[in-house]
Amino acid sequence: MEQNLTGNSDRITREYFDSLLVEMRHIDSKKPDTSFKLYGECFDTPIMTAALSHLNNLHDKGMVEMAKGAKMAGAVTFAGMGDKEELEEMIHTGARTIKIIKPYADNEIIFDRIAHAEKSGAYAVGMDVDHAFNGQGDYDTVLGCEMRPKSSEEIREFVNATSLPFIVKGVLSEKDAYKCLQAGVKGIVVSHHHGIMDYAVPPLKVLPSIIKVIGGEIPVFVDCGIVSGMDAFKALALGADGVCAGRVIMEPLKEKGAEGVKDTLLKMTDELKGVMARTGCYDLAHMDSSVIWG
Repeated sequence: MEQNLTGNSDRITREYFDSLLVEMRHIDSKKPDTSFKLYGECFDTPIMTAALSHLNNLHDKGMVEMAKGAKMAGAVTFAGMGDKEELEEMIHTGARTIKIIKPYADNEIIFDRIAHAEKSGAYAVGMDVDHAFNGQGDYDTVLGCEMRPKSSEEIREFVNATSLPFIVKGVLSEKDAYKCLQAGVKGIVVSHHHGIMDYAVPPLKVLPSIIKVIGGEIPVFVDCGIVSGMDAFKALALGADGVCAGRVIMEPLKEKGAEGVKDTLLKMTDELKGVMARTGCYDLAHMDSSVIWG
């Protein structure tokens, strides 16, 4: 039976990406520079690996290989759900690693994971707030672990529990963006978690509104459907500080391990440079949303 894709958020997101057109600007152009500064350090590219999890089915020590690839590409890597030893191995590669923690029902688990990430040398830490409920409106369970929604006050407690920047992933509204600012969050990821809800607004469609709320106070990253340098450019031009590449790195990881991840990130960065060169957006500080037509 043919699957009904009417409300599929991944399809809707892809169609929205493809609906956005880009104008060219050549006069007074400069050679592009993709240097990316985050939390006081510089990286070669604003294209990061997404907060993936459980990649050992693709490659032996898949998460660690992903981190190695990011390091070789001069990129930041996010780490999703996984055990403490795996996170330590990822950080040991030298990759600047942002640990994203699930919204466990037991906050003590969260505080413990935050403390471990900081002790292990993580670059930043955060929470995947969009995994609180399942599709039937009940509290979610992930690998046998119960989840719960978190209040603004709880988010503030997590922020205050660490000296690391605390990032909230799964922001898809102006209201949640504002609440993150009020709670002292140091970064957000605009994401619908690979279509966790049908008919979710595409991240790039809500991004300009979120950017206005944030007002440049904290970095804003975009997740979901970033598969090319052109996709990355559109997100950056609309105001994102960085983007997360997820499923696009999975097959290269399976085939070539860290080298595959590195090659994919470098290819996407070269594609990004190509679009920047032809739009007059010669570095990340000079991205211009007026080049986007939609």
